[in-house]
Amino acid sequence: MSAAIRTPLMIVGAGPTGLAAALFLSRRGVPVRIIDAATQPTTTSKALLVNPRSLEILGAYGVAARIIAEGYEVMGVTMHRGGREVVSIDLQRELRSQLPIGLAQARTEALLTEALQAKGIHVERGVTLQTLQQDAEQVTVTLQHADGGTQTVQAPLVFGADGARSAVRHALGIDFAGDALPEPWQLWDLRLRTSLDRQRVHIGLVPDGFLFLMHLQAGVWRVIGNGADPLAQLPGDSVAGEVQWQSQFHIAHRLADKFSVGRVALGGDAAHIHSPLGARGMNLGIEDAWVFADCAVDAMAGKLERMQEYAELRQPVDRQVVRNVAAVTRLMRGRPTALRWLRDNLAPQAIKLAPVRHRLLQTMSGLDHPLRTRC
Repeated sequence: MSAAIRTPLMIVGAGPTGLAAALFLSRRGVPVRIIDAATQPTTTSKALLVNPRSLEILGAYGVAARIIAEGYEVMGVTMHRGGREVVSIDLQRELRSQLPIGLAQARTEALLTEALQAKGIHVERGVTLQTLQQDAEQVTVTLQHADGGTQTVQAPLVFGADGARSAVRHALGIDFAGDALPEPWQLWDLRLRTSLDRQRVHIGLVPDGFLFLMHLQAGVWRVIGNGADPLAQLPGDSVAGEVQWQSQFHIAHRLADKFSVGRVALGGDAAHIHSPLGARGMNLGIEDAWVFADCAVDAMAGKLERMQEYAELRQPVDRQVVRNVAAVTRLMRGRPTALRWLRDNLAPQAIKLAPVRHRLLQTMSGLDHPLRTRC
């Protein structure tokens, strides 16, 4: 094992939250080191939507313009049931902001990475965090490299953006309380022969569950469902074709009991997870990164209380988003039967009411709360 090496602020995790934090901090003149356990960038995508709040945050960094140029504007949401459209929402009319942009998370991460590389910052891949300890002056972490070698590093601050199974959160002994839905959800990226509008998100209310459809690129769609055979219940004239990627996952709603301990903070999926129905996971992490960067600049200058202020700013916001998305998910999943009846008969009518529709769209767009960097 090598002797301890003093390094810049350490970011653990190079997903969108970690990459965004590195970009925001570097712009503020804070030296950073960013590591990730994966040896290669991700090629599959969880998130598909970059919301207006994220685009606002990324606007000054050149990344938002590239996201808009490469993706497409999501013009609306259509809900289908029993072979017909039951609700249609026009985002261009409803939102007084930049429209959400459809773009696979893998590409968003690539664009963030390119912006970092332009600043001379490169993700160190195949590097895992083994141990973490801290005192009043610094954080000491042990890293393991892909070749098996270890390194002891001292950093002034650490930002844990290393996902739902966060090694940073585990090292801090922070509970990740919440619950999970029992049924598996199936996911496909596939070619779809359909007349569905490619610039709209499509939701299917089916007898045994829920369907989500969104165009990715060149005739390839993301389809998610929790029923027995989602591809047999596609809306309209849709016919499934070649599958490019298939996966299965379980939905959980969890929130870390603490967002910061001393010189270490958590953000993104390391701090909160929820169902993809709210289109907020990646976007909420980018918000965390923005607020953390502002607080970290002051903490690096000796105002360590700003690390606790980060937690006070983000935990209530993220808790409310997780609660809201969990409530919508439990209603829309179509189980049990009594709740499915409410969903099928009342939800479409409720969404037609302006106040309900406004709240849903504010949640989806990330504009349901002010973005604060000070308590």
